[in-house]
Amino acid sequence: MLAGRLCTRVAVARPLIQPLASVQPVFAVRTFQTTPKVMDESLEQAAKFIGAGCATVGVAGSGAGIGTVFGSLVEGYARNPSLKNQLFSYCVLGFALSEAMGLFCLMIAFMILFAL
Repeated sequence: MLAGRLCTRVAVARPLIQPLASVQPVFAVRTFQTTPKVMDESLEQAAKFIGAGCATVGVAGSGAGIGTVFGSLVEGYARNPSLKNQLFSYCVLGFALSEAMGLFCLMIAFMILFAL
């Protein structure tokens, strides 16, 4: 009786088939080539810097706009000094709008760098 149990245990413990690791594949297996995580992070950082640089180009446009507004104020005042108050109010409005566009560009650049 004891010998019968021993034989059945040995028979159950043995694998019935050979492992698949020894079988050679019939076709070539392709693997996906992925970049390392460090390279992905540096690429993302470079894209952020490029995007922020492109966004800050608007600040230069804002500076040019402010210069044009005040240059036009001087020219308008030289042509007609009696319109000084009206020209100055238009100048302040133009300055505010031009400066707001420059600040929006700067805000977008900072959002690209620090919020994404």
